[in-house]
Amino acid sequence: MTNQYAKDQLAGFSNRIQRIAIVGAAGTVGKPITEELLRTGQHSVTALTRIGSTSQVPAGVQSITVDYDDEASLVRALQGQDCLIISLSVRTPRDTQSKLLQAASQAGIRHVMPNVWGCDVTHPPLADSGLNWGGFRDLVAGIEAEGMAWTALICGFWYEHSLVLGPSAFGFDLSAKKLILNDDGNTKVNVSTLAQCGRAVATLLSLPVLPEDEQDDQLTMSRWRNKPMYISDFLLTQRDMLASWLRVTGDTADSWTIEQEPSQSRYERGLESVKQGDHAGLVLAMYSRVFFPNGDGNYEQRQGLDNNLLRLPTEDLDEHTREAKLMFDRGYNYMTNRN
Repeated sequence: MTNQYAKDQLAGFSNRIQRIAIVGAAGTVGKPITEELLRTGQHSVTALTRIGSTSQVPAGVQSITVDYDDEASLVRALQGQDCLIISLSVRTPRDTQSKLLQAASQAGIRHVMPNVWGCDVTHPPLADSGLNWGGFRDLVAGIEAEGMAWTALICGFWYEHSLVLGPSAFGFDLSAKKLILNDDGNTKVNVSTLAQCGRAVATLLSLPVLPEDEQDDQLTMSRWRNKPMYISDFLLTQRDMLASWLRVTGDTADSWTIEQEPSQSRYERGLESVKQGDHAGLVLAMYSRVFFPNGDGNYEQRQGLDNNLLRLPTEDLDEHTREAKLMFDRGYNYMTNRN
């Protein structure tokens, strides 16, 4: 889109994103995104679900079953949609996103939110850290080459999910009341709640695509056209997380075992596990890398945040720690039980 104002677009141009297709509508971040999109009342939402999936999409969503290996079925499912949101499980074959993007281009999709929901993959030290973040530059270049626009949500790790994910993530073994600190446990990293991720995406896609003309100074999607959007709820250390857990549960500090390990050592051990075929090591490598004590996990300091522009509410830390506690009590497990 070369013209920067809505008034200069071709006949038939709509300055709103109305029809949205989402892959992963029942997933960890896909579900709150879908629910918030429906709450706006401005969008029709279609969920693309793979053959054999037993996931239940939120009420009010049209569901279309597709075969990711059948490009024609993907194109048919995406025709007439304005935007494609991709949220894939870590167990999804790695070429799935590229297949979806090829089909999106053929179907005439205008805007894509790719499968990028987490740390600042635009930050070269993280992009070049030997993890799977390095593919971001090629990913978005490919989207642009196909004539589509993109916006990536940089939100840090999901707070509640990560707190109960196990010691490889934020270091918490909640069953054993044990915490493994990266270094001294005082490194601050940006994190977001799942609900806030949903609100951010819904707010973005409810904005006008372009300003109407030169005098129109309202916020539009064009601010984040082919750019990342940065949000965060909390800038926290592991010790901050523990303090919140103690407040919420009534546990005492002396009932917990606290250990320390260099983040560099944890990172290297995670990478080695991945090389040996243990993909659980990827979690350890990713989280410990973001906790390096050099500020890589503090994108708020480098980039600033878009929370205020998007008019996102201020979240309460203990409220979301309490939600994490409920998830833990329900037996939440990313791989086997996401209820």
